[in-house]
Amino acid sequence: MGLPKRRVSKARRDKRRTGKRLAAPALTTCSECGEPALPHRACPSCGAYKGRTVTPAEKE
Repeated sequence: MGLPKRRVSKARRDKRRTGKRLAAPALTTCSECGEPALPHRACPSCGAYKGRTVTPAEKE
């Protein structure tokens, strides 16, 4: 069974983990209300998609 010969340094460990961070979601502005929304989905605040109302707006 193989064992590490010496301890992995913090720099080497952190270099290996550089690609594991979470990316922020890409947001677009709604053409109807101007609120940020996920692309290719109905706007959660007004319910519009591609210039027409698809779902009723959520009431607060």
